[in-house]
Amino acid sequence: MGRLSAVSRIAIPLAGVLVLSSCSTDDTPNDSLQIVQNPVAVTAAVSPAVSIKPAGSVFAVPGVKALVTDEASKTLVVAVSEPPSLRIYDLAALDTPKTTVALPGPAERLTVSGSQVLASVPGKSLLAKVSLPGGALETVPVAGQPSAGLADGDATLVSVRDRKVVEVLSKNAGPKTITGQIYSADDVLNTGDGVVVLDKLRTALFAVDLTEGKIGEGLRAGDGAANAVTDDFGRVFVTDARAGALLAFSTTPLLLRQRYPVPGGAYGIAYDRTRGLVWVTLTERNEVVGFDVRGGEPIEKHRFPTVRQPDSVTVDAHGGRVVVGSAIGEGIQVITP
Repeated sequence: MGRLSAVSRIAIPLAGVLVLSSCSTDDTPNDSLQIVQNPVAVTAAVSPAVSIKPAGSVFAVPGVKALVTDEASKTLVVAVSEPPSLRIYDLAALDTPKTTVALPGPAERLTVSGSQVLASVPGKSLLAKVSLPGGALETVPVAGQPSAGLADGDATLVSVRDRKVVEVLSKNAGPKTITGQIYSADDVLNTGDGVVVLDKLRTALFAVDLTEGKIGEGLRAGDGAANAVTDDFGRVFVTDARAGALLAFSTTPLLLRQRYPVPGGAYGIAYDRTRGLVWVTLTERNEVVGFDVRGGEPIEKHRFPTVRQPDSVTVDAHGGRVVVGSAIGEGIQVITP
């Protein structure tokens, strides 16, 4: 893991299409990141009825909470709410799941780590670890409401929303709690250059110093940070659902590098590591858009109509297929760009 650099000041949000350098700063007590009145976490914009046939193929699946692909086992994992479970599909046969794993409650977020998928189950205060492709289940109790899990060597990092902390769970060193001045811990991400936590209430990213055991300085992430993903260049991409934008941050140092307008209710996000594409779902329009992010600014390469309420998306990096999940039961959609 790379060294985390401190951020000396807190940035205010920027207008404009693209920012290639650091943001303007303001240390006053009234800075918008310091004080948030009655914060409310952003949710996906409600989708209209589908007016254009979804691209690709659609397979029947009840309400999708999250989905993720695993290149090593060539599987797709889909978290459904009723009944709470994970459906594990062979990427070569997405019409029927090869394994279904019952969960104690609905999973909120999925992360692949080695030969496992980590599923946060906030309603039951646990993190589920499911082997791939077999489906063997191990549950790890977590005090509070875990929102995401992430493997880090022999440890597991867990963001705990209500306790506003990142828990470091390690069999070798014992548990460790990382705290800081955040309102909510909604996701934890590792770019390889640094670890950050996403705070949806404060709509910001905060650096996480694992060595010092503290959550450090933060940067505003638009008007309504929704979801985040890392790429292969040490960056974190965040969808801003309220302002309709795609944001790109570096982590060493923590700086806002790009702000690109994406109107239409930008929400779900996934990264294709093979092709350098960031896929963003637009819930106000029932669309998914693919941006090439390898250059100085995002360049739109693909745009497809989707199923209704496309809250989640993942990518089969080997074949380039994009999988979109409907949160209201209209299935999973598989698109080959």
